[in-house]
Amino acid sequence: MPVSQQPPETETKPVTDSVPKVAGDVAVGEDLDFQRRWWRFEKIVWTFFLLLIICDLIGLFGRGYLAKAQRTASDGTLRLTYERIERSSTPSIMTLHFGPSAIRDGQIKLFISESIVRRLGAQRISPQPAQSVVGNGGFTYTFPATTTPATVEISLEPSFPGREHFNMGVVGAAPIGGSVFVVP
Repeated sequence: MPVSQQPPETETKPVTDSVPKVAGDVAVGEDLDFQRRWWRFEKIVWTFFLLLIICDLIGLFGRGYLAKAQRTASDGTLRLTYERIERSSTPSIMTLHFGPSAIRDGQIKLFISESIVRRLGAQRISPQPAQSVVGNGGFTYTFPATTTPATVEISLEPSFPGREHFNMGVVGAAPIGGSVFVVP
C-alpha cells in the first residue's frame, strides 16, 4: 500500500496580546524621568524662540529701536542719524543735518570716509553735490546752501556682513566717527 503523504500537523495557537490592558484599553507605561527631561528641553527651546522674537522686535537684527543711532559733532556743525545695525543687501538711509556754522560762503563742504562709499555701498546722495573730490582716504562733496536746516541723505546698501567703521564731518570742523554692524 502506498504511503500517502499527509500534511504535517500544525499547532494552532490563539494569538495573544502581550500588552497589558486596563478596562479593555491598552495600558501604556510612562517614564517620568524622560518626560521631565523632555519638558525641560521644550522650555529651553520656547525660551530661545521668545528671546529671538524679542531681539528682532527691538532691532537687534536691524530696523528697530536698538538699530537706530545718532551722532553729533562736538561743535554742532553736523548731526547724523543712521542705522548702526543693518542687513546685507538691504537699503537704508544715512541722514546728515547741518547746523548754521557748517555753511561757509554759501556752501557746505562735507568729507566722508571711503568706507561709506565702498564698504557700506553708498548708492545715491540727495541732493546731488555740486562738486566731488576724491582723496585723503575719502570723498569731499560740496553742496550749495544758504539757510538751515540743510539736510543731505545718503542711500546705503551694504553687500557684505561685518563691522564697518566710518568718519565724516564738515571740512575744517570736528569730525564724527561711528560704526555700522552689517548682519547677513
